[in-house]
Amino acid sequence: MTIDPSKISTSITPFAMIDKHSALPREQEILFTMHSVFRIVEITQTPSNSRLWEVQLTITDESDPQLAGLTDCIKEEIDGRGWHRIGKLMLKVGHFDQAEELYNELLKGASTDSDIADIYHELGRVRRDRGEYPEAVKFCEKSLEIKRKTLSEDDVSLAGTYGNIGIVYKNMGEYSKALEYYEKSLKTREISLPPTHPDLATSYSCIGGVYRNMGEYLKALE
Repeated sequence: MTIDPSKISTSITPFAMIDKHSALPREQEILFTMHSVFRIVEITQTPSNSRLWEVQLTITDESDPQLAGLTDCIKEEIDGRGWHRIGKLMLKVGHFDQAEELYNELLKGASTDSDIADIYHELGRVRRDRGEYPEAVKFCEKSLEIKRKTLSEDDVSLAGTYGNIGIVYKNMGEYSKALEYYEKSLKTREISLPPTHPDLATSYSCIGGVYRNMGEYLKALE
């Protein structure tokens, strides 16, 4: 483990050498705060035992530009408020059962069409990520039905649900349906977003991926 005090802010990530307070005289012990972050530098197999691996770590903090960029990216992916944001974080780390339980509880107390539509969308993501594709489509279609009644056809939130359904159909191998929903998502984003928005690139990439899976490589390159 490497600690370079010049590269971190000790006010943000304090640590202390506590060798003198250890019960074992030869023990070299360092106490870190709970929110300390470490970068994995290298992982090597120990020569004496093939079942053991040595992990080299270096401490870092939010002043690290790479960590800051990663943090900002995760914040964008789990946007939202309160419990909704926690549900997205659970999905991000693969805790699908807990996310589903949370969203079902939120659904019981949801009072607006917007909240209900968003919860159905996230429940669709839960089922999608668990590979339960028919159920995923049902939840996404419920979300879409509510959004179409309450929002304009070019509202950007529709694009996410269209895209989610597209992902499900792609995973099911139903490429024509996947294209249909990906193109709807793209059309909505082209109307609602500036031409350089990264979500447009996501839509183009998804459409290209479907054409690639269909073996239509020239269209995929477009």
